[in-house]
Amino acid sequence: MADDNDEYVYDETTGEWRPAAELAAERAAASVARDTAGNVLADGDSVILIKDLKVKGANQTLKQGTVIKSIRLTDNVEEIDCRYEGIKGLVLRTEFVRKRG
Repeated sequence: MADDNDEYVYDETTGEWRPAAELAAERAAASVARDTAGNVLADGDSVILIKDLKVKGANQTLKQGTVIKSIRLTDNVEEIDCRYEGIKGLVLRTEFVRKRG
């Protein structure tokens, strides 16, 4: 609940003035990388592909069920960085992976 001493910030998304602490908490929660099932992803996790993906520039298709080990999170919560059998700099969208284990 907002206190009279709270600092208020204009939220352009809703068009309302909202408590700064409340808005900061929402943004922090939204900045967590999640897989297609909503599980939180972390550096070093292993993931499984949920569909076949063509790899641009490598003339290779990664098949559904392929396990990708030791992922790294990026600045974009919708993308993860990883390696797979000689494909360096592979970036996958989190909507196409499920956390393993």
